[in-house]
Formats: sequence, structure tokens, C-alpha cells
Amino acid sequence: MKTFSILFLFIGLSVSAQIKTLALWPEGKMPNKQKSDEKEVINKGDIRWITKVQTPTLEIYIPPKASANGQAVLVCPGGGYAGLAYDWEGTEIAKYLNSKGIAAGVLKYRLPGSASVKENFKAPLQDAQRGIRMLRANASAWNIDKKKLGVMGFSAGGHLASTLGTHFQEAFYSAIDETDSEEIRPDFMILIYPVISMDTKITHQGSRDNLLGDHPTEALEKQFSNDLQVTANTPKTFILHASDDDTVPVENSLRMYKALQEHDVETEMHIYPTGGHGFSLANGMYYLQSWSDRLTDWLRNLN
Repeated sequence: MKTFSILFLFIGLSVSAQIKTLALWPEGKMPNKQKSDEKEVINKGDIRWITKVQTPTLEIYIPPKASANGQAVLVCPGGGYAGLAYDWEGTEIAKYLNSKGIAAGVLKYRLPGSASVKENFKAPLQDAQRGIRMLRANASAWNIDKKKLGVMGFSAGGHLASTLGTHFQEAFYSAIDETDSEEIRPDFMILIYPVISMDTKITHQGSRDNLLGDHPTEALEKQFSNDLQVTANTPKTFILHASDDDTVPVENSLRMYKALQEHDVETEMHIYPTGGHGFSLANGMYYLQSWSDRLTDWLRNLN
């Protein structure tokens, strides 16, 4: 019994040592910040829901070195740019990726409606760009291959992921330290029931309003319609959606797929007939829950 107790203690310490939470920005160096009395709110109901993010972080999940395959994913939870479904589309996803030998960093990013943000639409992308740079800057310590580092996002987090993958020509903030010398282009994108377009005919109106405001300019609407920003240098992409999604129309994914195909970007897309919106890993949802196997196959093929 004593031997088993020591063994379980060792296993517990080993597992906990593989998870760490890091502040994205050094103290006093966060860009696009203004003073406010706003406080971060964490609702620990069925889904851990975070709003009014004040201290953006990167929660790192590192698989054991023996099983690490070198891949890493920056995970962007969704929430309509109003909040973050932090465990449902964040930490639970990171644990799944770890089980496949893939490192993950869950991004707790600032939301555009925060009173602590100056230019609303820039804040999420600034945090995402910093997040992928942090993963690359620590690649050696975390058993990551810098050339196998992608981004994954759900719903509005899918919009953020696709923004990172189509707006990498320049950083949205000035460099503050050595980490910012790292590349911001992801090597691949994973877009799960993503918001893609700001076109009012197909967008998720809440995400659009929260990110761009009620009356954005035509130029800003086009800039953040990411199907219009695809080029031949856009990263390889995996797309997943359900046809009966009545929150984010499947047309978002169809437009992105079409744009990627037109620019000869390697893309795999899976459209399920049912599933609705916000199903995460779809546990217990019959054959829909096998979507993660399709993703695992695709990721293995990238290697």
C-alpha cells in the first residue's frame, strides 16, 4: 500500500508539473490598455465562463517528453467576443490534444468590450499574436518544433484563429522584448464552427457587434472578413461545422473553404448534418463525437 501511495503521489506531481499558467505580458507592458475600475469575472457554472478579462494568460499543457510529437496548438475559446467558454472550448481541448502527444496553450484573451481596452478590435489579436510567439519562444523547453505550431479556435475563437492565420504580415503591437522576435504566422489552422465573415447576411451578429461596434466602416468590415484575406501563403486548414448551426451559419465555413481552394491552400473540411452550435468535443453525441478522430488523422498527416 505504501508503494502504491508513493507511486500515485509521484504521478500526481508529474501531471501537475505539466500545466502552468503564464501572464502574456510583462507587468506594465500590456499594449492597448487604459486604466479602469473593471474587474475580471469568472462564473463557475456548468461551463467556466470568463468575462471582462483583465490579465490575459497562456495556460500551458505539455505532454510527457516520451510521447510529444513536436506539434503545439494555441487554443482560442469562443464566446461571441463577449466572454470565454474557457474549459468547454479551452482546457478540455488542451487535455485532448495532450493525449495525442500535442502541446497546447489555452489563450485567455482580452475582450473588445472591456473598459480596460483602448482600441477594441485590436485587443484579441494582440493577445493571440503574443500567445503564439510565447509558444515559439519556449519551444525547446516545452518539446515543441517551431515549424509545427498551429492555432485552433471555436466560434468567435475560430474568428480569432482565422484572423491570426490571415493577418500575420504585421504585428498589431510594438515589440517589447525578445519574445516578440518570434514569427506570428501559424503553421496550420483548426477552425471549429467558426465565425469567418463580418457580412451581415451570414455573420454572427453578436460577435460582429462586439468586435467592430454597431457601425463599423466598410473597410473594417472587409478587413475582418477573413475569407477575403486569404492568400496563397495562408496556413493549411482544417474546418468543422454542422449544417443545422443556427447561431453561426455554415456559410461562414463554406466561404472560407472556397477562398482557401481558390488560393490552392491545402484544406480539409467536415460538414455534419446535425450538431448545432457549441458542441466542443461532442461527447455522447453519437457519430459527431468522432470528429476529433478526423482532426487527429489530419494532424498526424501534417507530420
